[in-house]
Amino acid sequence: MSIVSALTIAGSDSGGGAGIQADLKTFSSRGVYGASVITALTAQNTQGVTMIEAVSLDMIMAQIKAVLDDIDISAIKIGMLGSADVIKTVARALTHYQGPIILDPVMVAKSGDRLLDNDAEQALIECLVPRSSILTPNLPEAACLVKADQAETSDQMRQQAKALMNYGARAVLMKGGHSTAALCHDLLVQKDREDSFTAPRLNTRNTHGTGCSLSSAIAAEIAKGKTVVDAVQVSHQWLQGALKKADKLDIGKGHGPVHHFHEFWS
Repeated sequence: MSIVSALTIAGSDSGGGAGIQADLKTFSSRGVYGASVITALTAQNTQGVTMIEAVSLDMIMAQIKAVLDDIDISAIKIGMLGSADVIKTVARALTHYQGPIILDPVMVAKSGDRLLDNDAEQALIECLVPRSSILTPNLPEAACLVKADQAETSDQMRQQAKALMNYGARAVLMKGGHSTAALCHDLLVQKDREDSFTAPRLNTRNTHGTGCSLSSAIAAEIAKGKTVVDAVQVSHQWLQGALKKADKLDIGKGHGPVHHFHEFWS
């Protein structure tokens, strides 16, 4: 039996709910082997982040080279990068990689704090967005990238997605989880079509790692050969199940993780 492999390039979450840890759990739950490149270490739990320490640029480059020199990677998911130098280093390391790249632009914390400065945002737009097969911003992140107010309507989401495609992204998934509507509405925009994905907003505080996990699930499904539309559809449904079962985990005292393995045990 052969299994496809995917690579995540992101920060580490010591609490296990987001970042590299969420990505690897997601890959495994979707039947994909996961390799990883850590860009930053964080001291965090379900209640917050207390310290962040960057990994050296040489180490980031060496990790990427080590993985790509040995493992046949069918898709790459990119998450937290943190600085312009890291973004440029990752872009250089992936110069010869020809496979799909799922870029999750981790730019705005749940608190609303900006996680990238202006130089890093510009580096992301110039170096990685044009390489992305699909860009998966939440509403605040999309607004930052296009320098606009946060989208509140489907038409505004569509306009911002098209603006992001003008930066070079081949597809954009506008993640609507930050809206306040009773229905969560995600909008996938490609050059020749648009697709909407809706689900009831669930009453749970255990949503830590939701964005990371959705993007990683999409990467896993694309690695298995699904189209972008089918990958998003399957991943959207999977994440709803992970959120519905999140409370059963009872992890930590704050915002706990989603249940990545809800299809296997609970």
